[in-house]
Amino acid sequence: MVINKIIAIAEHRNMATMLDKTLRRGAPAILACGVLALLTSCSGTKAAPPSNPTVPVMAAEVEQKDVPLQVKAIGSVEAYSNVSIKTQITGELTGVFFKEGDDVKKGQLLFTLDKRPLEADMKRAEGMLAKDQAQAANAQAQARRYEALLASGVVSREEHDQIRSNADALDAAVRADKAAVENARVQIQYCSIYSPINGRTGPLMIHRGNMIKANDTPFLVSINQVQPVYATFTVPEQYLNEIKRYASGGKLPIKAYIPNDTRGPSIGQLSFIDNTVDQATGTIKIKGQFANPDRRLWPGQFVDVVLTLANQPKAIVIPSQAIQNGQQGQFVFVVKPDMTVETRPVIVSRSSDGQAVVDKGLAPGERVVTDGQLRLVPGAKVEVKQAVVPPSATGSTGTAQNSQSPRARGE
Repeated sequence: MVINKIIAIAEHRNMATMLDKTLRRGAPAILACGVLALLTSCSGTKAAPPSNPTVPVMAAEVEQKDVPLQVKAIGSVEAYSNVSIKTQITGELTGVFFKEGDDVKKGQLLFTLDKRPLEADMKRAEGMLAKDQAQAANAQAQARRYEALLASGVVSREEHDQIRSNADALDAAVRADKAAVENARVQIQYCSIYSPINGRTGPLMIHRGNMIKANDTPFLVSINQVQPVYATFTVPEQYLNEIKRYASGGKLPIKAYIPNDTRGPSIGQLSFIDNTVDQATGTIKIKGQFANPDRRLWPGQFVDVVLTLANQPKAIVIPSQAIQNGQQGQFVFVVKPDMTVETRPVIVSRSSDGQAVVDKGLAPGERVVTDGQLRLVPGAKVEVKQAVVPPSATGSTGTAQNSQSPRARGE
């Protein structure tokens, strides 16, 4: 505006000079009058006042509804139990009675080993037992006779004690032989390997015909119990007290969302809170147990876990994009009934998935600007182009973690 006025004044002065020169040269009066009229017309021209245009924005209504208080994390599925099958004896693997990936029941026969050497050992132990039993019986009879002779004074005490100790030694040998026979019987039982749990088998590591050693590596096969299963995840330690407080009141529900699965989440319960905080990461390990009747959850699979602590009733909810950051803190633009806007400081407790829960600063039914804030100043006239409908509160609006923090997301 200032530059335009300077240019106008300069133009006026130039026209005045032209008029003076025109009169001195004896120009006709009508020409001088025309120049004077033009000068007067230009000097009377004023700049038009600036216009205050209406700013197009998008807005959403402030809602009041129940919002779940939730903790979100990325977790992985773990088998409820895992068993690595190994042999307890050395021998040839003579039979495999399942296929890789089969479901097996507890007590089902899986492997057999050659039992003939062990059967021979058991017969040898049984023969030794019979021999020692016969000798022990004879020694006991002799000991009884020497007791009678000792009472009659025929034999000395030393001879009697020697016979008695020999009988006791043979009785001990009989007991050792019985233990050897029982051990041989157990070794034969180890030739048949049964499943200790219900589960699903993995790849077969050693095939029929191979010689295997007791407790050798690799194991024969691994079995995972997939009904039920665990979902394991970690959360920042600052949420530990809150989780323990709500968990003390009962079982907390957990939802596990499988990526690219449209059937909805699997539902489980909080079952384990680790007894130690990981000092390296500042996180605490948590497990949820899932019945997994449809076997959608598979060991090793990554899932999005949502732990619901409680429901916050009558919470004030707005879209997260309405929140602005200024020198005085967070604020929003509120659309007044006369279609002008005002700034309003707000206190946001948490936000996630496109929604923010406001503790102070807004009332239900008010409208806040969600797009177009860059062109707004307090008192500006606006035109609402489109209303943004907030997502349903059944999502993770009440996430207890800061959705903008990588650590809170468990990344």
